[in-house]
Amino acid sequence: MLIDTYGRVATDLRVSLTDRCNLRCTYCMPEEGLQWLARQDLLTDDEIVRLVRIAVTRLGITEVRFTGGEPLLRPGLVSIVERCAALAEGPRLSLTTNGIGLARTAGALAAAGLDRVNVSLDTLRPDVFRRLTRRKRHQDVLDGLAAARAAGLAPVKVNTVLMPGLNDDEAPDLLAWAIENGYELRFIEQMPLDAQHGWRREEMITAGDILASLRTRFALTPEEGRGSAPAERWLVDGGPARVGVIASVTRPFCSACDRTRLTADGQVRSCLFATEETDLRGALRSDADDEEIARRWRRAMWGKKAGSGLDDPAFLQPRRPMSAIGG
Repeated sequence: MLIDTYGRVATDLRVSLTDRCNLRCTYCMPEEGLQWLARQDLLTDDEIVRLVRIAVTRLGITEVRFTGGEPLLRPGLVSIVERCAALAEGPRLSLTTNGIGLARTAGALAAAGLDRVNVSLDTLRPDVFRRLTRRKRHQDVLDGLAAARAAGLAPVKVNTVLMPGLNDDEAPDLLAWAIENGYELRFIEQMPLDAQHGWRREEMITAGDILASLRTRFALTPEEGRGSAPAERWLVDGGPARVGVIASVTRPFCSACDRTRLTADGQVRSCLFATEETDLRGALRSDADDEEIARRWRRAMWGKKAGSGLDDPAFLQPRRPMSAIGG
């Protein structure tokens, strides 16, 4: 079990497969990209599968989410999914992706044992997509979403970040489109995890702003029973359609957090905003046994802080950006 001093139990593992990405989203990284991890620093496929096995069999993990960077850039992704799906305990497997390349891989991922996907899409307008991502790949994302739906990777969730002056007027249109296509839309407040450190609290589009915009067209009814889920959810016009908002900045859910994170280079992070990491790659490569690795992981999570610290005036942004941490 992965328990911390506040009694929270981590059952959800986020595994970053790479820090690389084929988009250059303005709220994530500069146009020229970043200094990527060296190949030898990345966990191998075997190391990833071993750590997932330890997490599932010894530490009580029941859900594994593969992230990045962009996880579809990982050459061994389908094999990793298949091997993790074959674990006797059968963790639920999901993927967070920008959707580029999903059109040609969704079927193989579903056959390998992937349960569902979260696809990032911030706009319905190709020109705005290009401004936000610095790439002309809008149709590729739409095709990936359709392929995921056709492959049965349900529910297909769409993650959207609203940015002032770019797409902050699109919330109602995005929700109408998601409902029409059978996707579950989730808005995510922009977080201070950009490589440029350009985030400004006073400039972000808040959960309150998003809900006010949605209510200009839809009736929203709060859904009960959130549990440890990061998104607050609302029934749209009485249901069954739903919309979620992840308000990590203005409505943090730290007290119910059930996550542990593993970076692409094998570091455990107890929180998305943690400033400390625990090295498991070194343990793997020095022939530590499974119990020693599990012990290090338990210690890392035992020291998890009560909250992200975003509400503290002295908050310091993590050294690593989102693409290097894993979503």
